[in-house]
Amino acid sequence: MTGAEPRWVDDDRALTELIKVLVDEPAYGLDTEFLSERTYWPQLCLVQVSWPKGVALVDPLACDVRALVEVLRAPATMITHAGASDLPILERAVGARPSALFDVQLAAGFVGLGLPSLGSLVSVLLGVRLDKSEQLADWSARPLSPAVRRYAAADVEYLFPLTLELDHRLQDLGREAWAASECEQLRLTADRRSDPDTAWWKIKGASGMRGEKAKVAQAVGAWRERRAQRLDLVPRFVLPDLAMAAVVGRPPRTRDDVAKLRGVNRMSSEVAHELLEAVEVGRAMPTSELRMPEKLDDGPELDAAVALVVAYVAELARSQRIERQLLATREDVKALVNGRPSRLDSGWRRDVAGDRLHRLLDGKAVIRLTDGGRHLRLEE
Repeated sequence: MTGAEPRWVDDDRALTELIKVLVDEPAYGLDTEFLSERTYWPQLCLVQVSWPKGVALVDPLACDVRALVEVLRAPATMITHAGASDLPILERAVGARPSALFDVQLAAGFVGLGLPSLGSLVSVLLGVRLDKSEQLADWSARPLSPAVRRYAAADVEYLFPLTLELDHRLQDLGREAWAASECEQLRLTADRRSDPDTAWWKIKGASGMRGEKAKVAQAVGAWRERRAQRLDLVPRFVLPDLAMAAVVGRPPRTRDDVAKLRGVNRMSSEVAHELLEAVEVGRAMPTSELRMPEKLDDGPELDAAVALVVAYVAELARSQRIERQLLATREDVKALVNGRPSRLDSGWRRDVAGDRLHRLLDGKAVIRLTDGGRHLRLEE
């Protein structure tokens, strides 16, 4: 905690001065505020940064935040909380990812604290209660009130003392490498943009579509996604989901057919023309270009085994003080039980649970109920 008022940075000269400070630091805290309700790409509205001697709020609406690339590419560790949402936005705005990452929320999951909100983590570890009254602020508004600025500053102000406390706990449990591995995975997989050619998989019933219907769905879904990206609109603002389903169910051939589609209110000639072109692209699509959703051969006969293993993994996570979703999701377990590649096959997850579960599935171990059915135990 710095105790100082956050520095407000709203011009390129002030940003340059801030960068001179940050590039010499071995670590820096960073968070972002953004709006994403009506645009395809989240609109970056504020970048909060901290270092041991200060906090700064950078206004990306007033200065060129691409200059922060110098900080991100420096050999320093970016400290953040729940960075999965911030990293893609930062990469799009600045053009880089951090060289190293430490996510305090992920670290908390390895020391028995779950995956807490920042407020909960600060309260539990530091005994400080954060004021969250401004969490629904309009981050695009200018000027930001002093209360909103204080709220934004608090998101990075406590990252250094949190990191210090979490580091101690990770060391005590011998789990520094586990947390580092998970943070590195987050850093490398931060960009989760949709593939336009698989956007149609979100349509209800997509997995059961075949032939021309599937091809039209792929072509129209890709058109909608690309137009949404180009215009920076939510895809449903290009073509509502109901209209999308109607197009796939009864592909139009004329402008009049488009006008009759359910869910289509008013559509310009340009958009209608593009839609009809997309439909024709789908009709003419070679089968080799069709991107079908993955269809797994998981049968219901193994559902009971999956449920039992999920319960055991939850028990194991509790006993090891690891957040269950970090150790394994239901999909991780389902893949393992059905003989497909799973996150449980490698790294720290294999050491904690994967090897045990493979022995169980190979018939070399059994799961027993103990303590009157309150707990599960694996015995070999």
